[in-house]
Amino acid sequence: MDRQYSMEDFIRIVETLRSEEGCPWDRVQTHASLKPCMMEEAAELVASIRIYDKTGDVENMREELGDILLQVVMHSQIAKEENLFALEDVIDEISRKMIRRHPHVFGESGTKDEESIRSSWDEIKKKEKEGRTWIESPLREIPMELPALTRASKVLKKVDKLYGAGNTYASSVNALEEAVKKMAQCRPEEEGGEAEKIIGDMLINICDIARQFNTSGE
Repeated sequence: MDRQYSMEDFIRIVETLRSEEGCPWDRVQTHASLKPCMMEEAAELVASIRIYDKTGDVENMREELGDILLQVVMHSQIAKEENLFALEDVIDEISRKMIRRHPHVFGESGTKDEESIRSSWDEIKKKEKEGRTWIESPLREIPMELPALTRASKVLKKVDKLYGAGNTYASSVNALEEAVKKMAQCRPEEEGGEAEKIIGDMLINICDIARQFNTSGE
């Protein structure tokens, strides 16, 4: 039977790929150049979960999790070469975060009530973000790299939570109907500026309606 590789083996494999004796492609990669790879691998992992739910076959999920792990180890190796941090630091930070965010498991808090746990989680996350200069505002911390409709739904949800300014279902439907009426007056061969704005209004209201039905539209 073939030996089973360990995490330590895998780290050495990535180190070798990045070394002078390694692969020319892997050696020249940077955090920026690998961004499309991470986005693609994340989508493929989500697809593998769908395949598993449909077929019960875990082979594809196992493979895609490995591809995600490669991205994590590759970024960590590049950061190590840049004297920023190493994989051990990544593991240490996420371990501390999980312990910190689960006081009902690892701490003295004995509450097991789901609502209390969620409230505690939100409060801990809020404290973690204090003093982090890269977070300009609660809304700007939602990644711009998300697909547009996914980001719109998250923005709407956070606006509702933070400011209580969310639309009602009726107002969202009315706004969508008004946007559709305006859209009917546009012509594709004409200037697209106004049409783009109206299309944006339609999409944001569709997102708001989907949010109120607690559905992502998937």
